[in-house]
Amino acid sequence: MAGEHDGGRAGPPLPPPGGHYSHATTGQGLVFVSGQLPIRPDGTRLVDAGFEEQARQALANLAAALHQAGSGVERLLQVRIYLDDIAHWPAFDRIYAQWAGAHRPARAVVPTGALHFGLKVEVEAVALA
Repeated sequence: MAGEHDGGRAGPPLPPPGGHYSHATTGQGLVFVSGQLPIRPDGTRLVDAGFEEQARQALANLAAALHQAGSGVERLLQVRIYLDDIAHWPAFDRIYAQWAGAHRPARAVVPTGALHFGLKVEVEAVALA
């Protein structure tokens, strides 16, 4: 049965969800992580930050959501990246490679144009629980 993970694990904090959703849900041995934006745990939206800082924060939020759901970066199966401008792709790929290390889950990059709040990147994922 799928449901929101109750976050009973200590770990990096996340900002509160910005709408009617959970950061991560689990079901059938999988963790589904909602799109993570570059928003600090205190709720600060990194609208005025450069792309690289935004990318690092979005990935930090993804890692925190995985950890709170009892998973981790090394258990990722699939990652989707939404970019407001495909010109950010080379910088994102470099940051992502450092963040993911040797692990190479399936991945898609979707250029979208404007994202929520004027942010530049959003990341969602599926991982093993």
